[in-house]
Parts: sequence; C-alpha cells; structure tokens
Amino acid sequence: MLQSSAGTPGRPGLRLQVVVCMLFLCVTPAALHPQCLDFKPPFRPERDLEFCIMYREFGCCDRQKDQELMARYYRIMENFTEKGHENCVGFVLELLCQECSPFAAHLFDAEDPSTPLRTIPGLCPDYCSQFWNQCRPIIPFISDYTPLNQAKDDQNRFCKLLELDDADYCYPHLLSNHKLNQNLGRVQKDSDGCLQLCLEEVANGLRNPLAMVHANDGTHRFFVAEQVGIVWTYLLDRSKLEKPFLNITKAVLTSSWEGDERGFLGITFHPKYKYNGKLYVYYSVEVGFDERIRISEFKVSTNDMNLVDHTSERVILEIDEPASNHNGGMLLFGDDGYLYIFTGDGGMAGDPFGKHGNAQNKSALLGKVLRIDVDNNEKGPLYRIPTDNPFIHEPGARPEVYAYGVRNMWRCSVDRGHPQTKEGKSRIFCGDVGQNKYEEVNIIEEGRNYGWRAKEGFSCYDKKLCTNSSLNDVLPIYAYPHTKGKSVTGGYVYRGCEHPNLNGMYIFGDFMSGRLMSLKENTNSREWKYNEICMGMGLTCAFPGLINNYYPYIISFAEDESGELYFMSTGTPSATAPSGVIYKVVDPSRRAPPRRCHYEPLPVRVRSNLIQFVPQEALIGVELPAENTSEAEPTRTYDWLLDLLDRLSERGQVQTTPAPIRTTRSPQSPKKKGRSRKGKGRSRSMSELHNGVVRLVRDEFLHGDRGRVEIYVHGEWGTVCDDLWSMKNAQVVCRQLGFKYALKAARNAEFGEGKGLRILLDDVHCNGTEFSLLNCTHAGVGHHNCAHYEDAGVICGNSKPSAEA
Repeated sequence: MLQSSAGTPGRPGLRLQVVVCMLFLCVTPAALHPQCLDFKPPFRPERDLEFCIMYREFGCCDRQKDQELMARYYRIMENFTEKGHENCVGFVLELLCQECSPFAAHLFDAEDPSTPLRTIPGLCPDYCSQFWNQCRPIIPFISDYTPLNQAKDDQNRFCKLLELDDADYCYPHLLSNHKLNQNLGRVQKDSDGCLQLCLEEVANGLRNPLAMVHANDGTHRFFVAEQVGIVWTYLLDRSKLEKPFLNITKAVLTSSWEGDERGFLGITFHPKYKYNGKLYVYYSVEVGFDERIRISEFKVSTNDMNLVDHTSERVILEIDEPASNHNGGMLLFGDDGYLYIFTGDGGMAGDPFGKHGNAQNKSALLGKVLRIDVDNNEKGPLYRIPTDNPFIHEPGARPEVYAYGVRNMWRCSVDRGHPQTKEGKSRIFCGDVGQNKYEEVNIIEEGRNYGWRAKEGFSCYDKKLCTNSSLNDVLPIYAYPHTKGKSVTGGYVYRGCEHPNLNGMYIFGDFMSGRLMSLKENTNSREWKYNEICMGMGLTCAFPGLINNYYPYIISFAEDESGELYFMSTGTPSATAPSGVIYKVVDPSRRAPPRRCHYEPLPVRVRSNLIQFVPQEALIGVELPAENTSEAEPTRTYDWLLDLLDRLSERGQVQTTPAPIRTTRSPQSPKKKGRSRKGKGRSRSMSELHNGVVRLVRDEFLHGDRGRVEIYVHGEWGTVCDDLWSMKNAQVVCRQLGFKYALKAARNAEFGEGKGLRILLDDVHCNGTEFSLLNCTHAGVGHHNCAHYEDAGVICGNSKPSAEA
C-alpha cells in the first residue's frame, strides 16, 4: 500500500459502493437539477444582459446569446400592429428568454434525448390561457412545430401540448418555487451537509497511478506515473502515447504485494522545463542488501519531446531506508524555485530510531521536509543549500532540512492563490499519515516542527516527548480520527477556472476509507470548515460524460496546467493491478461562463502511436433513456424513471450508491418525497427492502468485499452469529452480493461487533446453493444463544482462491 497506518494491511477493493441501499435513495435527486440547453450547468454572465435581464445574475445566456434573442424578438414584433405589440410584447419577451432560465433544459425537454426539443417552453395552465387569449396570432412566428400551429385555435388542445409532466418546472410558477430556487447556483448539500459533486473519467487501466503532473510548458499534456516505474504521456484529447515517456522499471524496487509502499513514488518538472528540459523523480532502489530512496534528475530527449533521455540520469540524493514502509515520496518545486523533498520517518511503527526518533532528529534526513537548490548544477555540486534554509547554521543539523517532525507525508501541493487577489499563493499543503488514531493536514512553514513522534494529530503519542517544553510544534489545520479513515491522501486547493464555486476549497481524501473531504478557510477567523464530499445522487450528475462513482483506494490528487482538479484511485492496491482510474472533479451546480476558460495549447510533435481514450465507467443509480430519433410530440414522453423504479422493484434488484457510509444504522426514510424529472416521484419506504438482503460492514463503514455480515429481516438490520459458520454460508452471502467466490468465512467478530443491532440469526447451516441465509437452516429469526463477540463475517472476491487458501 502506498500509505498506511502501522499494522494496517492492504486489502483488495472493488469500486467504491455501498453494497445495499434503499432504492429510493439511489434514484431520488438530493437537490434540484439546473441544466441549460447545451446540457451543461448554468453560470453567472460576465457582462450584464440587456434583453433577458431577469437572468442577468444566473442562468444559461451570456451577452452574445442575449443579443441573438433580442434580434429575434425584433424580427417577430415587426409582424404586429401597435395594439398587437402592446398586448404581446411581454409574452414574447418572456417566452424567448426562457432559453436563459437555469432550468431551460427542463422547460424545453432538452434533458431527455428521447423527446424533441420544444419550440415554446412548458407553460403553466393559467399563464398559457392568458397567452392564448391575448396573443394566439403570434404562435406561427415563435414556433414552427406543426401540432402547435394546428392547435392554435383550440385553447384546451394548445395548452395541453405545452404542459409539462412535472408541473413544478412550468413557467412562470417555477420562479416562485422555493424548493427549486433555494441555494440555486451554489454547491448542493445533502441533509448531512455532504457536498454533492460529480466526476469525469479521464484515464483508465493504470497500475497504481500515484502521480499526475504537467510540464507547465503550454502544451497541456499530462504525465501519469505508475508505481512500477513507468510514466505515460497523455495529450489534451486524453489519448495516450503508446511509447512511455519514462521507463525505469528495472531500477525501481517494488513488488506485486498489495500494500507495498516501495516503488516509483514521485515526479516533478523543473519550473523552467520549457527551456532546460529537466525533471526530477523519487523512487525506491536496492543497493546491495540496503533499501534506499533515490532522487534523480533526468533530461528530455533532444529528438523527441515525449521521451526522456534515459542516459541522462544523475542521482541527486540517496537516503538509506531502515524499513520498507514510510518512504515518503513527494517532490515539488515551490514558488521560490527550490526543490522540496518529503521523506518518511524510516518505517516500522512509532518512529523507533534513536532516542527521539528520526523525525525529531535534525541530523537525519528522514521524517523531514528538505529544500535544495538544483539550478545551475551542470558543473560543481548537484545541488546547493538555499542560503535562507532555517538550520543552516545549527550545529549537527543537516542544512537541507526545511521542516521536521514529519511521519509520512503523502501528497503535497502548492496553492496557486486566488485567481484575482492571489490570496493564499505559495502555501504548501500536505497530508501526513497517522499511526493509530489520527490523520492530519498541515501547511508547511519554514523551520517548523510538525510534532511527530511526540504528537499524532492534536493528541500526544509519546507522552514524555509531548510534555517537553522545547517541542514548540505547530498544530495541523485539520485532523480526523480513524473512524473516518486511516490513511490521508493530501490534495489541492482548487484554483481552476471551470468551477467557480470550488475556488479556495482544499479537496483531499483517505486511501483506506475512500472518503473524499474538503476544507474551506474563513478568511476573517482563519479557521477551516470541514465538509465531506459525496457523489451526487439521482439526477444531480445526469449530464453528458459525468459519473457518480469511483474506485475506493484514493492514491493521489493532481491539477492540470489550467488548474482543474483530479484524483487517482484503484480497485486493487497492487503495483501490478491495472485497475487504476483518473477522475476529474466536477461541480454540477455552476460552471464558468462560456469562453472564459478557453486557452490555446502549444502544438505537440508526436512520434509514437496513439491509444485513444475509451471510457469504462458509467453513471449509476439512474439509467438514462436511449436516444430516440423517431418523431414524437414533446409532451407525450415515456416516463422512464418511474418505469425503471417499478421494474427494479418487481425484480427485487438493489441499486448501489458510490458514497461511503459512516454508520451501520439502518437507513432512514426521507422527510420529503423525491421527484423524478417528470411526474410526481414515488418515495420508497424501508419496508420495500426484501427480507434476506445482506450488507458487509467494517470499521463503521459499509464495504464492498469484506466485513461483518448484517442481514435485513422484517424492517430491521441485525447480525449473524458464527456458530456453524462455514465457507458454504459465506458462499451464499458473497454470491448474493454479486461476487464469484467466498475467500474466507470470518469468525469471532473479526470485522468488529455490531453492538447497536440485534442478533437475528444463529446456528446457520447452508449447502452453498441457497438464495439467501434465510433459506438455510437456522435457529429462527431473533432466536440465538450467542453474543456479539461471535459476529460472523466474510471476505468475497472475483478471483478464484488458490489451493493454499
């Protein structure tokens, strides 16, 4: 595993998903679904609108579109007398301007590809009646839709055609609909305050992708490093060059073991790479019987801009590693132009090296943030010490040390600063992996002590060191307990252009729990507010190309040359498992105005074959209808969402949701009924979960492939005792959850005790072919002679267990 708490083994993973969720939770939108006619979220116009001024603050029109609608308005009104103009001017303006509404896609049926685009927005009956009575002669001038023109002399028929199946979205009543307009344009939250974001798949099939960097050379390429020692080049269109940018697999020390922290761990480009072609890498090597971390400099080939000159390697620095874990691995250039190197404390547990550990020992390079100068190193030393390094004059201290008291910082980043004010610029954020209790996020400052091993998070770890008055440590900006996750993955402060709502938000994750998280600084109090990030459910992510699920082991974060945010995760934390995916983070509630984020990348000369990107992931929880090219009336649409609900309910299928759950409590029914896109939504009560449904729980998280077995019977969740628990019992559970094999029948509460639940089954005996545990013989629901320390569990998988297992 690339990062871990001591004693926490790596584990195979599946796509991050809750094994069981209530059907209505999987399809009911957590919030409104604003969408424009181009299938994208609304935006705030950069310039004031002159015509559709009701949408000048937020909507789907920029100044250019506003001027087009104004010109169309004047063309239409040329056909009317002064009296007709007086009667209809308001109606024409309002109807035309609904293309600028934040809900334009709903008003014009644009969000559903199975229906043709309306020519007149969906109208509420009372408004339609007024329009028809005053302005029906205008209908042919604003719509060329034949059925509407044929019905223009029949009010009932005409207004029926303009009805929306979901009356909440009809104009003008949607303007006063509190539910639709509350927090419009802001990042949406669920009832627990979890931010609803979406993802876009960028790359797949990677082997533990642990770094994605750009060269800041204007080409907008990005380079992805795999743990085995290969770096791939990706072009702006997301195609991958067939020939690797760098391949040092023969030198890199790693293995296929799940959880092995050694390998190719970091890469960064020199700030002046465009001119000097230099890049730097951080990887594990074996020298004789010793393991080391190596920092090397390479140069790009003079003949191919997409290929490193492998003969150009110069070893800048090597550090002995006393153990195979806690290898650090981050390299970056600060805004001061110096190279920062983030090393781990040397491994094992508790930093046991020397009197106070490596991290507190300034004469050791482990457990540190190092800062060196690699400029002008063609002659003389390979690096120099910056003259303002804090310990350069301290006897016994290594002059490279910039900060100390670090355990195992995994993924750090430099804040680009606010796009306009530059506030926050140059800050270095790091996630520091904890020992037994806490994970933390730090801002790195010159000469500061980050506390390890005296402290872990805000609490004492080594009590004697912790009370030492000379410790003078700096506390993290945020720390979280191991009930939330056990291995922090540092992220980035979002400073991109495409998603204005995310500006200033530090987004990071946890490798073990798969949890995505965010921190936002209050610029007045300087306090950091925490919000969890969940994947948008229901229709929240129902935009072209977006998905709402990801693989659970979050390895790293990245930003591209324009500042957009990405993260990398995998389904199996092994250096040789090709299940790694790169995701782009997307805010579905608001985008930047059209053309604001436009840039012209420099050309890339390609000498290798290209591998075109083929997305493999899909939106889950909602099955979007296939496009229907046959002609159909706009208001006679097939209500696909409600039909999907009915069909899944009839089959007893249970949908999945990508967000991690923090509790083993039974899901609660929503306070309000959900609503599908059209028609009134149907809420699903817990009673519609089928008896015998199971879920796997571990460390208070629902898990895909392993955990304590919990079963749903007669309206409640409960545990299963391990008396007579066997591999055949485990086979029934795993097959029910969609796995091919049971790898282990766990006993003695291996995955924790479900103390908050009743024990529902005991003395379960299966032959392995039953549909659920309820079909096996057992002592009867609720009858047992055991305690929670005997709670049963399973480990499931899709790879056939070896004979040894």
